[in-house]
Amino acid sequence: MDEITILQAEILKTLASPRRLEILHALARGPIEVGRLAQAIGATQPNVSQHLGVLRAAGIVEAERDGREVRYRLTDPDVMVACGVMRGVLERRLTRLGEMASNRATTPAAVSSSAASR
Repeated sequence: MDEITILQAEILKTLASPRRLEILHALARGPIEVGRLAQAIGATQPNVSQHLGVLRAAGIVEAERDGREVRYRLTDPDVMVACGVMRGVLERRLTRLGEMASNRATTPAAVSSSAASR
């Protein structure tokens, strides 16, 4: 197995947290301090700090110090492009599943079997 595949799997594991994805979406709007980020997403500062540490260790975000403040930002904004592609895949999948469920509910066999069970 090549090294890039292993690295990709590690990054995807890091991104497998809904809270971390929420943090990335907030950081996509620009650098922000931990306290303001926590407030923006409705989480506690310690929880956000913990997630930022994981994202930072994975190289997805970086910290920049400005005096006493530390702002976090995306290391590479294209991570949001990747997230957007996956979101599109999932939206299309949900649409197809919804259409399949709708088609099953309106087919004659489904209608007659539901009428027979009454």
